[in-house]
Amino acid sequence: MSDSANIVLRFLLYVDLMLLFGVALFGLYSLRGPERISGAVLPFRSLLAGAAIIGGALSVIGMLLMVSTMSGESNLGELRPHIEMMVLEMDAGMAWMIRITALFIATLAMLFNTRAPAPGLWMAAIAGAIALASVAWSGHGAMDEGIWHFTADILHLLAAGAWLGALVAFFWMSRSNSLQSENHIRLLARAITRFEPVGALIVIVITVTGVVNYLYIAGPRIDEVLLSTYGVLLLIKVALFAGMLVLAAINRFHLGPLLQQSLREGQYRVAANALRCSVRVELFAAVLIVGLVAWLGTLSPQVGEL
Repeated sequence: MSDSANIVLRFLLYVDLMLLFGVALFGLYSLRGPERISGAVLPFRSLLAGAAIIGGALSVIGMLLMVSTMSGESNLGELRPHIEMMVLEMDAGMAWMIRITALFIATLAMLFNTRAPAPGLWMAAIAGAIALASVAWSGHGAMDEGIWHFTADILHLLAAGAWLGALVAFFWMSRSNSLQSENHIRLLARAITRFEPVGALIVIVITVTGVVNYLYIAGPRIDEVLLSTYGVLLLIKVALFAGMLVLAAINRFHLGPLLQQSLREGQYRVAANALRCSVRVELFAAVLIVGLVAWLGTLSPQVGEL
């Protein structure tokens, strides 16, 4: 499998699994009662079931390409014994099987559990978390013998998934046609308020686990790492993350309160549109970061790679 194909596949899989976990989780802590029914606020059924199905397809493609690269075989029949060996005898294959099973459960939860939205979202969130955590077996953390780097990798992925899922939910809720209804804007303002403690926890987890991962991968050195492609990409990722923190702070301390105030005054369109623009920029930065993570996962911080 070529490096570019590997990066693209990793990126698509990361985004897909993060959406599955993050959007389902958002529905549990930000919405309540009838608001969790698919279509009332968010299209949970189509979005989450679609993410689970696409995640399964991407996982199958990734397995076939990986085994083909490792074995040098391209015929599907000739790949079969190699796939069986990978799945039955290797940790990465076991993680793949766990992911496929979790995605199947998430699909069933969304397609057939329409009368009880909360249990369905719980099942999708737990299955999504398991599927997303399984990706860590193909990252740097799985290469270390200890458990701490691997655990930090998993927590980093889950926190990132929770943030990306929330941004997608806010993006959907802040669409221009949705901002025509005062009730919908009140729901958006309430969801933003409920996200605040969750967002603070997400930032703490991402920051701490990011530092831990860096120390395990590159050690305390900085100058030498920046001379490599890995270091440059990591620097861009940190800069984008810092930009997201600035936008999140603006949302938290300015645009959110401004929206609440404008609702009391009956003049909420300007504040709602400003919040929508901020969410779009933050979501774009988040997608770029996921792309960089997918690329960084294929590199090592060796000097001279630039």
